[in-house]
Amino acid sequence: MDDSSPLARLDRRVTGCRACPRLVEWREEVARTKRAAFADWTYWGRPVPGFGPADARLLIIGLAPAAHGGNRTGRMFTGDRSGDVLYQALYDLGLANRPTSVHIDDGLELYGVRVTSPVHCAPPANKPTPGERDTCRPWLVQELGLLRPTLRAAVVLGAFGWQAALPAFTEAGWTVPRPRPAFGHGTRVALDGLDLFGCFHVSQRNTFTGKLTPEMLREVLGTAARTAGLPVS
Repeated sequence: MDDSSPLARLDRRVTGCRACPRLVEWREEVARTKRAAFADWTYWGRPVPGFGPADARLLIIGLAPAAHGGNRTGRMFTGDRSGDVLYQALYDLGLANRPTSVHIDDGLELYGVRVTSPVHCAPPANKPTPGERDTCRPWLVQELGLLRPTLRAAVVLGAFGWQAALPAFTEAGWTVPRPRPAFGHGTRVALDGLDLFGCFHVSQRNTFTGKLTPEMLREVLGTAARTAGLPVS
């Protein structure tokens, strides 16, 4: 992505945010203490911006960076098992150039796909508060506004992300049905020129128990990608 593009400038602004004291304290504490397996890493320890091209046709919306994943590496779904599952699926569908996402300079590229989250800082116990979610929402609203000219589909991972994303789509100018549609795996909602899909989150809890299988994930991502007009393997 062009470093001078409006989306690249937004990403840089995101990384400097200190709006939520609890999240700032937690992300920086994790970056100082580290996990033993990553003792030789210099942790990112800041808000993690979205990742992917500025003309993406498909957006994947997660929850928040993992303490020792995105908070360590500085890239969404990078350096943890959730990312292993997500990027393997994108690679299988021909939407990524490699099946793994290890660190920010590993050469990973996404084709027509961008990955973001409604909360950009790693939260304690992977649970942002409703107030933190709402404080972070303007970043997602701005991101959606910049992507709107090309965006044709979005996949939201998990119920928390769904609850956070729907108001953001409304604030970014899309008409969301009332009452708001409930989250469910495979749920599909037509907005103005965009289809919104629900998918179980790629968390270890879901993937280890079989609540979300690789086949289930590929099915939702593949349907969304085809809806967005992307070529799928």
